[in-house]
Amino acid sequence: MKKFFLKASIFLLLVLLATKYCFKVEAQVCRPSGKIRGKKPPPGQCNKENHSDCCVQGKLYPTYMCSPSVSSQTKAHLTINSFEKGGDGGGPSECDNQYHSDNTPVVALSTGWFNKKGRCLNNITISANGRSVVAMVVDECDSTMGCDEDHDYQPPCDNDIVDASRAVWEALGVPSDNWGWMDITWSDA
Repeated sequence: MKKFFLKASIFLLLVLLATKYCFKVEAQVCRPSGKIRGKKPPPGQCNKENHSDCCVQGKLYPTYMCSPSVSSQTKAHLTINSFEKGGDGGGPSECDNQYHSDNTPVVALSTGWFNKKGRCLNNITISANGRSVVAMVVDECDSTMGCDEDHDYQPPCDNDIVDASRAVWEALGVPSDNWGWMDITWSDA
């Protein structure tokens, strides 16, 4: 009987250690992959539409090759972006090389979620504020690069960003004076 309890105790200890290790590994899945040092944008070269941040000379910005795991309710931060020509989104969208009206529900996803164009032109469902909206993925919110002309002299995106057009914010019923940053959940539609 003692041998049984000893074996059962050892087995339980191994299960607990393996569980602890698995949770620790899951928590470490998406860490910063590097840093970019900010450069001062040339005069008039950083579009501050939608309260966009401009890179600060010498500041270190984390970069990410990954994003948190996607689930049926992936936690994220909703930001606002203009996908129109001349908007703070910079150039045309990565997925179709087109500009999109801010009156259309479209989004850019952080690099890991963008999945090397794997979600291009697919729909996602965004939920917040007691509402949901379906939006099409048209661009990447680059988490690996920034502070240069290609990125409108804005810092790299965090790894948990859904960067959305005005239409998404309106569909979620958020008053315009609160647009810019909001906790949301999203999933593939």
